[in-house]
Amino acid sequence: MKTYEGLFILNTAGKEEGIKETLDKISAEITAVGGKVETVQKMEKKAFSRVADRKHNSGFYANFIFSAPNTAISQLHHRLSVSEDVFRVLFTEAPAPKKAAA
Repeated sequence: MKTYEGLFILNTAGKEEGIKETLDKISAEITAVGGKVETVQKMEKKAFSRVADRKHNSGFYANFIFSAPNTAISQLHHRLSVSEDVFRVLFTEAPAPKKAAA
């Protein structure tokens, strides 16, 4: 299993209070494909510098660090791309932790 980092932009148009539920759904999706969530970093709502659609001019950002099998990323990408709560998602391999200098 590899360690991945997932950056999610949540669709918050008209529903600011549902952030925690959406993050819980994303965690459940990661677990459903055989992954294990290590950390969830809630960021903040940010305005987009390039607005492609008037309905989506900002989004709530969240960063997940999780371990999962290699085949899980394509499954996650497909499952979350059809979700109304997720506007954009980007998966990358997380860098290996650096050892502390002695």
